[in-house]
Amino acid sequence: MRLTRVAAVATAAALTFGLAACGGDDGATDTGSGSNTSFAAGSTMERLNKAQAVKVGTKFDQPGFGLKGLSGKPEGFDVEVAKNIVKALGIPEDKIEWVETPSKVREDSITNNNVDFVVATYTINDKRKERIAFAGPYYEAGQNIMVKKDDTTITGPDSFKDGTKKVCSVTGSTPAEEIKKHVKDVGSQLVLFDTYDKCRDALKGGQVNAVTTDNVILLGYIAKDEASFKLAGDNFTKEPYGIGVKKEDTAFRTFINDTLDKSFQDGSWKKAWDDTAGKFGAELGAA
Repeated sequence: MRLTRVAAVATAAALTFGLAACGGDDGATDTGSGSNTSFAAGSTMERLNKAQAVKVGTKFDQPGFGLKGLSGKPEGFDVEVAKNIVKALGIPEDKIEWVETPSKVREDSITNNNVDFVVATYTINDKRKERIAFAGPYYEAGQNIMVKKDDTTITGPDSFKDGTKKVCSVTGSTPAEEIKKHVKDVGSQLVLFDTYDKCRDALKGGQVNAVTTDNVILLGYIAKDEASFKLAGDNFTKEPYGIGVKKEDTAFRTFINDTLDKSFQDGSWKKAWDDTAGKFGAELGAA
């Protein structure tokens, strides 16, 4: 992970930082766009450019980041970040195949060649890096809790320690693992689904008392139903979002990192944010 990229995510509004690497990058990569873009022989970039097609894994149920729109295609910040990478590969946007990639299948989707890369509110952590590699981070979120608008009993993660309240999250997600540290009895209090839409519906229907995931995801749900939901307390973790690629594909990871750096400088990253998740009131830089 580049230290300069972390600084970029934290202060991108200024867009004036330097981009010297601090280890981890193996050589320069051409990040120009267009069908005539050339890449190293045998690289993932060359393969995708020659094929003029790419499979991108993202989520379809997260407002502001990856939500399936009326067109049948996903829309949001993650989608725009992915489009920028595809453009740098010299591939037209209409040649992207969007593959729904929930939390529990992200690593499998990469290792089984179901996708070429994953941009899906994908927190960088050591456990995941045992199986795949990450480019980025391109954004830093923080875990939070969503409750009903009139709830005054839940003010943060410690509110679950009395053992009486149920909290919902998604199988295979970082928030699901983190909240286990704060509940009295995992078996009776933690409810897991495969999508956050189901958690939201369970909260609205009274089956659970709260939903926990990253703040920016929850803010997307709240923006769509402010009369029903609110955040309970402050963020209690830091969640750096990365782009998942095959573990051994250092050249592709470097290419994506270079593309991200360029987007931080030229303003396209900030524009993507302002046009999507930024509309929901989430902070531009990180927790």
